[in-house]
Amino acid sequence: MSHASPLFAAAVNLDQPGRYLHWSIFTVSVANLVLIAVMVVIFGLALLLPFPRGGREPEADPPGAETAPAGTTSASSNEWRGEPDNTMWTARLRRRALDVLPPDKLLPDRQPAYVSSWVYVLGVATLAALGMAVASGMVIALGGVDWWHTNPVGHFCNSLHLWSVELFTAFMVIHLWGKFWMAAWRGRRALTWMTGLVAFVASVVECFTGYLSQQNFDSQWISTNGKDAVNATGFGAFFNLLNVGQMLLWYVVLIPIVLVAIVGAHVLLVRVRGVSHPLPSRRPRGRAAKRAAAASDASDWRGPTRHYDIVKEAVVASVVSLMLVIVLASILSSPDAPPVTISSWASVAPADFMATSASELAGTSETARYGPPYNNGTANVQRLGVSWQMLAGVRLPIDPAQAFVLTPLSKVATNDPSFARELHRYEMAGAPQQSAWADAYLQAVDHVVFRQGTPVVPRAPDGPVPALIATELTLARSGALDADLIAQQPFYGTNFTKPLLFLEDGNYFASRATAGHLTGTQWGVMNETGSYPGQPWLWLYTLWYQVPGFRTSPNVDLIAIYLTGAATIVLLGVPFIPGLRDIPSVVPVHRLIWRQHGSDPSGSDRSGDDAGSGRSGMPPGGGARPTGPGTQETHAVKGDDEPRTVVERGGPVHDE
Repeated sequence: MSHASPLFAAAVNLDQPGRYLHWSIFTVSVANLVLIAVMVVIFGLALLLPFPRGGREPEADPPGAETAPAGTTSASSNEWRGEPDNTMWTARLRRRALDVLPPDKLLPDRQPAYVSSWVYVLGVATLAALGMAVASGMVIALGGVDWWHTNPVGHFCNSLHLWSVELFTAFMVIHLWGKFWMAAWRGRRALTWMTGLVAFVASVVECFTGYLSQQNFDSQWISTNGKDAVNATGFGAFFNLLNVGQMLLWYVVLIPIVLVAIVGAHVLLVRVRGVSHPLPSRRPRGRAAKRAAAASDASDWRGPTRHYDIVKEAVVASVVSLMLVIVLASILSSPDAPPVTISSWASVAPADFMATSASELAGTSETARYGPPYNNGTANVQRLGVSWQMLAGVRLPIDPAQAFVLTPLSKVATNDPSFARELHRYEMAGAPQQSAWADAYLQAVDHVVFRQGTPVVPRAPDGPVPALIATELTLARSGALDADLIAQQPFYGTNFTKPLLFLEDGNYFASRATAGHLTGTQWGVMNETGSYPGQPWLWLYTLWYQVPGFRTSPNVDLIAIYLTGAATIVLLGVPFIPGLRDIPSVVPVHRLIWRQHGSDPSGSDRSGDDAGSGRSGMPPGGGARPTGPGTQETHAVKGDDEPRTVVERGGPVHDE
């Protein structure tokens, strides 16, 4: 049967058995011969078809011909380098790139003198840690997705990856702190600020999918709790946190491409616009003064500069980051709490397993009543004006009674006639009778006792349910139920939606999380097993779950998502929000960053009156005049084609 969509029902069906030709010792399929023939035809066309004749470079002048003086061009050269070439896309792109980002901006060897604080180094440190995270991730990929669980070398590589990611997120957050207190969006640098914040958001998603891909207990807990928020938005049907294979591909392919692109754009914007100028010691007053200050912030820096070896700084930052990551990985290692399986659950807490299985039959478990994207229940449907998950609908259909109990038991019934009769009796009963049996069993199972590992449940009008649950327990203890729930899906077997939902329906899974301090009342999604740092970069999101009134709301996930989204939008819009963008001027943290050079290293006081008189930042056509001990008097030299700053008292001359 063809799997082609109806849209292409008339297309050639290549799933039919192929035809083969035999010649001598060779066997070749007709399909391969057709492909080779097409390739030969394409090659022949490439050889024979005339190529469009574009502009041709003139031939070299013959020996002895008169050459044009230096600095001029010949007529033929003008013909080659004239207007037709200037209109080519390549030439336009090259000119535009050189205009926007000339080589001395892309790889500068000088920076403004005020760029002498460790806060500036954190940007390079962030890039170095990102490089470490990418490199260590590539090493892990060499061994596959599970070797770090079973091999000490793989575990060490995972430790390198963990601590490089921790450094990356830490450096990026501190870098953003510094840029906020420097009001780094000034001078038409708003897009630089916004791309930096978007890069942080992308890194949060990247780290989150990385946690989900670990296949340990922490990743199980994060995925089962995080799914509720994602499902509430309606995206759970397409971004399934319980599908480890999907999360892994997002982690290693999709999000890294986006993250690297955004980080690259951010770095290029920094190189194009330059670093923001220091804030003035006094805020400008009046419209004219503010306009003058804004123009000064947007202009190129003309004050004192210092040597800046960006390549050396990057190499040193990378080496230091590497050493720090190796030390942390060697001493602290990385967490790897074993995942909970249905087999371990049934062995350690059999009574809880039996009660959960009965609740699946009765339709009273959390999964049975959940709602979209799994079924048509209403227990976990969240709504604030509109229910996004109801709009998305049932996209991952799950019937818990069938998926978790009856389908696995049907395979046992094929080899056990007596059990087959009990299963048939249950399946032939009507839904009301099945529900009555399951409800009666749920009351009786609370008093179950175990004799040599065999469950003994008090008598109740529960029909064949005791036989079904006892067989289900045996199946689970053997590990066959784990395999069966994974085997219900085709291909790679990395979608753990069914076993994780089944585990979550019981009490044992949550009790393990509580013992490991991972539950929601302790900002659970932030924590890691043991004493390892978890995900502090999610503090803004998890904050809302601790607010009284919010945490008891049935719509708490939507509340947290909406408020976190609103806060993110506000942070993106900081450069445009009066009052919020002025906080760095009111709270003078920036003075600590630029303390070696004063509040204004150009020497201009940049008060409100000064800014209005054209002395905000760097005086137009005038030199900087630093004040204070150890400073040097400067002034502008006029009459040259380009202004330059002359440093008196024996100081060097910096051409600007």
